[in-house]
Amino acid sequence: MKRATWLGIAAAVLLAGGGGMTLALADGQDEKPPAAAATPSTDSADAGFARDMAVHHQQAVEMSFIVRDRTEDEDIRRLAYDIANTQANQRGMLLGWLNLWGLPIADGKAPMGWMEMPASPAPGHDGALMPGMATKSELARLGRLSGKEAEIFYLQLMTDHHKGGVHMAQGCVDRCTVGVEKRLAQGMVDAQESEIDLMADLLKERGAKAR
Repeated sequence: MKRATWLGIAAAVLLAGGGGMTLALADGQDEKPPAAAATPSTDSADAGFARDMAVHHQQAVEMSFIVRDRTEDEDIRRLAYDIANTQANQRGMLLGWLNLWGLPIADGKAPMGWMEMPASPAPGHDGALMPGMATKSELARLGRLSGKEAEIFYLQLMTDHHKGGVHMAQGCVDRCTVGVEKRLAQGMVDAQESEIDLMADLLKERGAKAR
């Protein structure tokens, strides 16, 4: 499949997967918005997912901005822009819901407890708090690379990141109770699985593969 077509499909999936609140809400005209529904508790899967995925998304945005300054390749720059734009928008939605629910953005607890899998960093894990997240040393390395090397490492890091994100989003689909949040999570699963396939093709073109 031609690259322009592939990227067009990926962009369409991203938009359909929750790039804006209007799309997330339009799927259920009769459903009450999150603030009007029964307010989730601070220990609920809804709140835990919103907190953890906001942090997870922030790192994807950071990595995408790093690689855009380290390569001139238009395919990589376009992918990085799409990821940064989509995940920044979704992060805003997640934090906005926490505010609407009157819940803290940070609860002081270890991440991933809402999935019954606390993810405190193991010794030597260098700050990777949740599934798929890059370590501090990996982020520093990405910032030192350029050209093809930066492209490959970014695609490898983002593939891991997306796999972790899909795992977390599926956890919300299975556990969350707020309908609009569950639909956003399902959109994340669909969009990020599509991008994992795209990144596999981009890695193959560069003589590399996922880690």
